[in-house]
Amino acid sequence: MAIARAQLEAIVEALTVVLPAREPADTQLRRFFREHKNLGQRDRGVVADTVYAALRRRRLLESVTPAATPREIALATLVKIQGVGLSQVESAIAPEEKAWLSSLKALDLDTLPFAVRADLPDWVIARLRPVMGDDELLALARGLQDPAPLDLRVNTLKAPREGVLDRLAFDEIEAAPTRHSPLGVRVRGKPALNQHPMFLDGAVEVQDEGSQLLGMLVEARRGEMVVDFCAGAGGKTLQMGAAMGSTGRIYAYDVSDKRLDHLAPRLKRSGLSNVFPQRIANENDAKVKRLRGKIDRVLVDAPCTGLGTLRRNPDLKFRQTEAGLAELNAKQRAILAAAASLVKPGGRLVYGTCSLLREENEAIVEEFLAAHPDFHLVPAGPILEKAGVKLALPGAYLRLYPHLHGTDGFFAAVMDRAAAAKAPAVEKAEP
Repeated sequence: MAIARAQLEAIVEALTVVLPAREPADTQLRRFFREHKNLGQRDRGVVADTVYAALRRRRLLESVTPAATPREIALATLVKIQGVGLSQVESAIAPEEKAWLSSLKALDLDTLPFAVRADLPDWVIARLRPVMGDDELLALARGLQDPAPLDLRVNTLKAPREGVLDRLAFDEIEAAPTRHSPLGVRVRGKPALNQHPMFLDGAVEVQDEGSQLLGMLVEARRGEMVVDFCAGAGGKTLQMGAAMGSTGRIYAYDVSDKRLDHLAPRLKRSGLSNVFPQRIANENDAKVKRLRGKIDRVLVDAPCTGLGTLRRNPDLKFRQTEAGLAELNAKQRAILAAAASLVKPGGRLVYGTCSLLREENEAIVEEFLAAHPDFHLVPAGPILEKAGVKLALPGAYLRLYPHLHGTDGFFAAVMDRAAAAKAPAVEKAEP
């Protein structure tokens, strides 16, 4: 595709705003487009795709451009990352820019240092390299550099998956069943689904396949009391509500009014009547304390670095820090302990993150289990197999990676609480 001078200028201006990484990239881009109403739909698509491509390979781009200015990064992204021909940008660039772009086009990226090829921060590489080794880490890193697909979860209370696939095919939207989740549909390309009748009716919701698998580990059942402790916009809340057949009660806790506001229209579309969103001030809120020991199943999708979602949120590589990791670990411990207090004897606790780091995953769970001997680890594989998911999992935890499973990076641990011991029978004395 030919890149017009005005398109290049818009890309450069957008990168000037986004590269400092003061806010999430999607927030900044939405604001940028509101302030540039003159950009047409196609131009917005070109700008957004190029900005995200630049963020995914930012470390590489900064290492191969003369001064790493927004303009140089924009041009290098177009030519080296997106494969735009020099002839297609020639009318928008100066002769000296064409010279270095020609040499960049010929550069063999495999000759660059490992950290540049991985395009991850040094502190992340230092934590993953000893665990995975160079080859596996590079495969993971390349998986994280790919754009994420569009996954839908079928609301089986409103439609079967085959019915959803048939309707999408009728509307000439290319889609297929997800590889692992029996509830999922993967859509090809970027069709505008937010006005599709099935979306408006709540028959489908946007939810990554990995997130769907995490929700299945809870095994929420009809008539139970369930808590989604960090509900966010409620993807897994709605999934569990549907699994419960809209019976029982599921409390959707979150500290953010904004996130719960996003849940409200989704809940309305879903047709569920068993979901009760509640804002809490923190993990020790009175709303939490009054349910201690009363809940059948609790899901903790804990706040984390989000490194498993870099396909969708590549700017997290630059917004998360080693110091921030320590703060998150303290929060994860506190939230998990508070959530565990809700679980009744014989109940279940599921801890999950979209992180790749042991410090946020296994280390948190191991520390929790050592301090709570009434909880024990349950292998995730057999639970998923019972739900129709065939997934070879080494060990008890669920670990998902984009390069292996085609999902975002996820971790989950299932922990059941021991049932209350029965009081010994009292024998009546002989008269």
